[in-house]
Amino acid sequence: MKKLIGRPGSVSGLALRLGQCGFAAAAIGVMVTSLGFSSFTAYCYLIASMGLQVLWSFGLACLDVYALTRKRDLQNPILVSLFVVGDWVTAILSLAAACSSAGIIVLYSRDLHYCNGKVHLPCSKYQTSIAFAFISWALSAISSHVMFWILLASI
Repeated sequence: MKKLIGRPGSVSGLALRLGQCGFAAAAIGVMVTSLGFSSFTAYCYLIASMGLQVLWSFGLACLDVYALTRKRDLQNPILVSLFVVGDWVTAILSLAAACSSAGIIVLYSRDLHYCNGKVHLPCSKYQTSIAFAFISWALSAISSHVMFWILLASI
């Protein structure tokens, strides 16, 4: 059970963290370059949530790099429990932000038809940013699931 894919201190764990960080940064970058995002609370929440995801994932990616270069084992029960809590918090916040942002874009594009030309909203940029946020959340959910099973195996 200790050789799960995505465990801390492994190449797959590093790839998972870099993917989370990269897609969250891409979601921020696309959303910030679109005009008028700051008038929507859900999009501001998406930026804040993805910012937290970038910080958390980048920090753990640096820890994975350290563990790989020093050949250290990061499966200490206290350390893994910290990873579990951090991963679950960031995963829940990322899912909430992505879902609320997706709700706004569905409202404006399908219900109010603002993306068809009535109001000039950069809907394609909003949709791209939300897609990146969902991908970042999916990677975070995988990571939190793996950490949970590692914590159960270490107890």
